[in-house]
Amino acid sequence: MKPNHLFSLVATLVLQFFLSFSGAAASQPVDLKCEHLIKPIGVDVPKPRLSWRMRDPEQGALQTAYRVYVGTDSLQVAQGKGGEWDSEKVYADSNLITYKGKTLQPFTRYFWSITLWNQAKKESRSVVSSFETGMMGMENWKGSWISDRNDVNLRPASYFRNKITTTKKIRSARAYIAVAGLYELYLNGDKIGNHRLDPMYTRFDRRTLYVTYDITANLQQGQNAIGVLLGNGWYNHQSLAVWNFDKAPWRARPTFCLDIRITYEDGSTEVKGSGLDWKASLSPVIFNSIYTAEHYDARLAQPGWNTVDFDDQHWKGVSYRAAPSPQIVSQLMHPIRNVDEIPVKSMKKFNDTTYLFDLGRNISGVSKIKVKGERGTVIRLRHAERLYENGRTDLSNIDVYHKPIDQQDPFQTDIFILAGNGLEEFMPKFNYKGFQYVEVMSDKPISLTKNSLTGYFMHSDVPVTGKINSSNPLLDKIWWATNNSYLSNLFGYPTDCPQREKNGWTGDGHFAIETGLYNFDGITVYEKWLADHRDEQQPNGVLPDIIPTGGWGYGTANGTDWTSTIAIIPWEIYQFYGDSKLLADSYENIKRYVNYVNGTSVGHLTSFGRGDWVPVKSTSNLEYTSSVYFYVDATILAKAARLFHKMEDAAYYQRLADRIKQAINDKYLQKETAIYASGVQTELSMALQWGLVPEELRLRVAENLAKRVATDGMHLDVGVLGAKAILNALSDHGQAETAYRLAAQDTYPSWGWWIANGATTLYENWDINAPRDISMNHMMFGEIGGWLYKGLGGIKIDEQHPGFKNVLLKPNFVAGLDHFEATHEGPYGTIRSYWKRKKNKVTYEVTVPANSTATIHFPVSAGQKVFDKGKLVTSPLQVQSGSYVFEIK
Repeated sequence: MKPNHLFSLVATLVLQFFLSFSGAAASQPVDLKCEHLIKPIGVDVPKPRLSWRMRDPEQGALQTAYRVYVGTDSLQVAQGKGGEWDSEKVYADSNLITYKGKTLQPFTRYFWSITLWNQAKKESRSVVSSFETGMMGMENWKGSWISDRNDVNLRPASYFRNKITTTKKIRSARAYIAVAGLYELYLNGDKIGNHRLDPMYTRFDRRTLYVTYDITANLQQGQNAIGVLLGNGWYNHQSLAVWNFDKAPWRARPTFCLDIRITYEDGSTEVKGSGLDWKASLSPVIFNSIYTAEHYDARLAQPGWNTVDFDDQHWKGVSYRAAPSPQIVSQLMHPIRNVDEIPVKSMKKFNDTTYLFDLGRNISGVSKIKVKGERGTVIRLRHAERLYENGRTDLSNIDVYHKPIDQQDPFQTDIFILAGNGLEEFMPKFNYKGFQYVEVMSDKPISLTKNSLTGYFMHSDVPVTGKINSSNPLLDKIWWATNNSYLSNLFGYPTDCPQREKNGWTGDGHFAIETGLYNFDGITVYEKWLADHRDEQQPNGVLPDIIPTGGWGYGTANGTDWTSTIAIIPWEIYQFYGDSKLLADSYENIKRYVNYVNGTSVGHLTSFGRGDWVPVKSTSNLEYTSSVYFYVDATILAKAARLFHKMEDAAYYQRLADRIKQAINDKYLQKETAIYASGVQTELSMALQWGLVPEELRLRVAENLAKRVATDGMHLDVGVLGAKAILNALSDHGQAETAYRLAAQDTYPSWGWWIANGATTLYENWDINAPRDISMNHMMFGEIGGWLYKGLGGIKIDEQHPGFKNVLLKPNFVAGLDHFEATHEGPYGTIRSYWKRKKNKVTYEVTVPANSTATIHFPVSAGQKVFDKGKLVTSPLQVQSGSYVFEIK
């Protein structure tokens, strides 16, 4: 490192150290993010979003102004100078802005900081953060798309390698790799990064993702070896199943393009790209399927294949390939990782060739085995969610859609062929599964112990943003199981289940959106998934049931109750984050979708949908449920139009929403009895949840819903649409006690019934012995995880002040709990709602983050009053930021 660069770095660190202490007693800007990520590299956005939080525990803490500095010199930025952009002092309390400086250049690291002023007009400055641009356009790629010369049906994966030489001292180096398929990247024998299953699954012929790595520490002066191992992923789907992914229009042998960009100490740059000087060879990964499993023959290993001294004279040449899509864009999102290592809870030995390992919980991911054995020993690792009575693994609940033509592709069964070189290790690289049990079967005797196998819980590594704690252990277990299922179904897009399908079912995605966002920072995943929606949408507005898709899902039931994701998810992202970009990006797509449904509807009613999937016993009217979501979509579109000042659209779609609502109520609401349709739980719940009920009938409909629940034995009688609606419909309309009793029920049918029977995830069917639809890791009934924050903790979004700028706190002190606590990390900081009952008094503790406010609605019974430090207060109560303790007695 040159002396001037070293001085700049040290000076910046010293200045930041001073600033962090000098501002410690005052307000402090923290958690600086670009595009909702901390110090991202590979940013392709011309005008990225910048955000921060204000840290200040004082009551009434408020940001009154800010000033943002962006530049390429960290020391200047630390001193309050922005060479690329100086926003000047802006008198606003915003904490999410868009870059408005000079045009950003590719491959450039930008530093930024913020100064903010609090309510006392005292200023404080953040530490310096950074973001680094990536390609910023396809024209900046130097490498070529290459692949081996093999057929699409060839099963083994291929190695690729090349050597590059650097002659000068290196300042920094980046690798940019775009792949159709999956990959692992190696440099001088070491795997680069800890991501799994990169790049994320997209509609490959319309958009392909590339990933950026900082390889400065891996690249050495002199000779370097680069290695790439390509896997099939969803690009070359060789397994056969009902979804026809083997017939996807993009299907081909995996291909990649790689640029290694080196910046030397003298300021010069050099790019080493992929091309015809690379070589390829088949690898010991003799089969890999994202859907089923991976097979590895250790006898075919080529030790050192990714190192400089490896002899590749027998390797073959490569061929050029066309770029798979017209859009090669940066994968700017939280990646998939092996997030948790799960030790085996117990092991059972059937004989010296058969062992069963139990992780004690259901996960998505992989297992890793360490084993010794004779050369050529074939070991099969079958992964399952449940067991037969004889203790062997049972796949009958999850292999039903797999349609193999032979025995070469067993479902969820890895195959490991030993080389006979002592202790050997295997973990799949290009596959994941849903499982609790692993049955290890060998064609020759092997000796295994409990420590021979380890499970890895894989998923998109989204930061945790919420926590629930209560006096009812069952409720806490339901919350934990819900999160397990949510994460098990998050792999760069939301899925239905991690074993049987791995499909991006749209309905499952929007049923779980609030649960996901209360508990995890998922915006980067959802922004990517909605881009997939835009890629998949037909010109007439129609969307498929599963996204992405190779063509399956454009049927007759891919209607509003499922594909309303196009409207609901952008709206919920706006509500949770106060960030309207996704809504703006999707606006025309929502409009096309609503216009299509409107054009095919009759009298503003539609039967375009799947209905209340997997109900307990009662079915709901399809036209009614589909029309409700038609109303939801039109309403969101009208609100979005107002937000973006599209006033003609706003008026038009508001009239449409009003007409849909009127048509539903005219046909399905019995005003005399305050009953919707046939009066089953789902039909009553949906009207309340989605705001269809006339104000004068709202409480009567809620009472009828509570009565219906009582008639049904204080148990659920809903499918997926009712499960999304029922708890909210009850707790939001004066029936919180009934909602809680449903949520905390532990007999069939209920969430607690699953837990009582050993579940660590949510199931696909209320009946645990159902003959079909019985995946044991499904998210479609997962709204309860979000309801805990809303219905008991009372943490709600104020639609007029999204992003929790003004928090609505509407807790319910239900009789069945002694205490309940919900915390959520929103865009402004930690929101906490905690209540505890002691005899006839309830203590209610609230934390409102700095630079935000809250409106508190106390659930006061007759004769009760609310006190703040002995002072009587009224409900609702508007409070500034800070911590409060109230007594209700």
